[in-house]
Amino acid sequence: MKKFLLLLSIFLLQYSFAQNSVTLTGTVVDEETQEPLEFATLVLKSLDDPDIVTGGMTDLDGKFNVTVSPGNYDISVEFISYRPFTLENQSITKSRDFGVIPLSLDIAQLDEVEVVGQRTTVELRLDKKIYNVGQDLTTRGGTVSDVLDNVPSVSVDAEGNVSLRGNDDVRILINGRPSSMVGQSATQVLQQLPSDAIEKVEVITSPSARYDAQGTGGILNIILKKGKLSGFNGSFVANTGTPDNHGISANLNYRTGKFNFFTTTGYNYRDSPGNSFDRTQYLSDTIPNRFLNETRERNRKRNSFNSNFGIEYDIDDKNSIVGSVFFRNNDGDNTTRNYTDKFNADRELTSHVFRNTSEDELDKTIEFNLNYIHKFNEDGHELSVMLQHSDNKEDERSLIREHTTMPVDSTVFERLSTLEDQRNILLQADYVYPIGENTQFEAGYRGELMDMSNDYRVENQDANGDFFLNQDLTNLFDYTQDVHAFYVQYGTRFFGKMNVLLGLRTEITDISVAVEGYDLDAKKNYSKLFPTVNLGYEVGENETVTLGYNRRIRRPWSRFLNPFPSRESKTNFFEGNPDLDPSYSDVFDIGYLKQWQNVTFNTSVYYQHATDVFQFISEATGELTNEGDPILRRTPINLATDSRYGLEFAVMYSPFRWWRLNTDLNIFRSELRGSYNDQSFDADNTSWFTRLNSKVNLPWKVDFQTVLFYRGPSRNSQNENQGMFSTNLAFSKDILKDKGTVSLNVSDLFNSRKMRTDTTTETFLRESENQWRERQFTLSFTYRFNQPNKKERERGQRGGNGDDDMGGFEG
Repeated sequence: MKKFLLLLSIFLLQYSFAQNSVTLTGTVVDEETQEPLEFATLVLKSLDDPDIVTGGMTDLDGKFNVTVSPGNYDISVEFISYRPFTLENQSITKSRDFGVIPLSLDIAQLDEVEVVGQRTTVELRLDKKIYNVGQDLTTRGGTVSDVLDNVPSVSVDAEGNVSLRGNDDVRILINGRPSSMVGQSATQVLQQLPSDAIEKVEVITSPSARYDAQGTGGILNIILKKGKLSGFNGSFVANTGTPDNHGISANLNYRTGKFNFFTTTGYNYRDSPGNSFDRTQYLSDTIPNRFLNETRERNRKRNSFNSNFGIEYDIDDKNSIVGSVFFRNNDGDNTTRNYTDKFNADRELTSHVFRNTSEDELDKTIEFNLNYIHKFNEDGHELSVMLQHSDNKEDERSLIREHTTMPVDSTVFERLSTLEDQRNILLQADYVYPIGENTQFEAGYRGELMDMSNDYRVENQDANGDFFLNQDLTNLFDYTQDVHAFYVQYGTRFFGKMNVLLGLRTEITDISVAVEGYDLDAKKNYSKLFPTVNLGYEVGENETVTLGYNRRIRRPWSRFLNPFPSRESKTNFFEGNPDLDPSYSDVFDIGYLKQWQNVTFNTSVYYQHATDVFQFISEATGELTNEGDPILRRTPINLATDSRYGLEFAVMYSPFRWWRLNTDLNIFRSELRGSYNDQSFDADNTSWFTRLNSKVNLPWKVDFQTVLFYRGPSRNSQNENQGMFSTNLAFSKDILKDKGTVSLNVSDLFNSRKMRTDTTTETFLRESENQWRERQFTLSFTYRFNQPNKKERERGQRGGNGDDDMGGFEG
């Protein structure tokens, strides 16, 4: 009897639910081709309860099947780049089949939408240029560094160091804010993040007061992908290559009702072989080994997992919250083989040493972000508050084996370990208040609190082969940096053509450097004002002139302040300078943008004057190794002044629908004036770099892209760098009804991306060459869903090279 009553209850509940729900079905197709549209979105907004928004998506055959409660609804069917199908005030009291629902392309929307991963456009704002990263085949399966190396005004050298207009002091932001991802080790991190995670790059050469004053070269703001479309959409990318470069990543977005879920997640295994050599001649006649040759072979293996997951919640039409978590786990296995040959004054071999370094590295980062935005009644009037907390841990352990075969046969071992822990807290608040239709006031605060410790240990072997702690080299380095900033800025537009953005920022900096167990406790405290002026004048509908001035600061990194030497080799080491002061610069920039139907021309003239600039000098320490070789030290110092001025221009040209050309040229000159230890370090340097990017649409849905890059020679007071040329090329073909793309790219086709430097000092001469990464072949496959097909994308590109947004005073 009890079982019968239970079954009866279940039946009645099911019957009751069936009586209180209805099923909606239908099929969504392309009006022109009649092909089904998968992942189209059905949205039902309840008129009885406005807080209820429900719906579903179509399957691979374009069909939907949705169960809802009876009631009154506004119904719409949406798909990217198509006009929505709408039915208002529908009374749904029973199940209903809508039959076939045709959607037609919205050509106007196609002209406006940024189709991520398809075209490269440029937008000019008062304080920045925005490059929407297009269908760049040469970076598929690559990293963020590869993408930056194709952005005008930006160059990446053979070691992965990023510079802007030839200045390597670049502030790199992620989604408009500092991130532990690119804190003190930007080079390494940018070579790990997948290129497919990027939506666009903002090149900010004249930052407004909203931005940090850090970075005398300017700011690069990397915007990660986050979908804005309704429903479920995204892409998957898988790649493989040689030398080993294998990975898979996904960029997914699901928007429903008041929620938007987004993630970019990827795994990559990469082996980056590199090599370098140094040939040194000592000028002193008293040194027995007058010539020293070092050859290094490197293998850097990385297992990298990166995931950025976030949720956006629209509380109501005035308030929204965005929370995200970024996690990175990098497991590295590095091997360096160093061959050292020493010769006497007659070029006779006196010593041969093989030094092998095996390093295990574990790097973990977790970062939490929470953003709250409140919009007031007036359009553009809003308050945003952001909190970020991050923790980065690095554990590096090395075993060094040094085998000498001449003049005697011997082997010694050395163990090194570095444990680094860095914590960051960032709090930011921005308030924007519009004054009338064309004027805006803005104020804000940003606090950055960083605490880092570096535990460095060196263990040597005694006569019995046992390891002991080397107290002279072992140290615990503690570094804290707190920066509190306040800013105000005022923007207005008058005469219908002139935009003005004036700002003032003050930054209060407290830095503390301490080494446990040693008499070192250095502190730096300073407060400075940083004014900014940005003007823009619209000469014509597609012609604009801009003028910018801003004051910048370059704070020394913790590595620059650590006084304990590194262990790069027995004869060469890097040593920080705890007394290093910040460098300040004044930057002026005049820009011009002109657009025609198929051509976009963008040029700038700039001037920068910096004081107390950092200069890395090499000098003899006066000490010798056990073999009698001089020990050389490289350290940063503050020199007097550096005046830099230059010219850059970029042209985007589409002579035909099937051929697009991008080229940029940057010429700059630096005049360095200063002396140290009664030695003049005056140096004049004129250098340049240029890039040519050509993309051709071939028949059978095949695309071909070539990128040529050349960086001209450069020099400073001690070093002269030779020119460097590299070539990247790629092929791609769309498959699976344009939902998939197969690409093959070759990075550094001629294996010529090598940094060659000649160093001249009073005590030695050196010739060196460094190749950070050898030629790379990569095969990748991309699959997109709920994205326009190639035919639709081409329709969307008929409008030319992209839209220009001249409005707004945002930073």
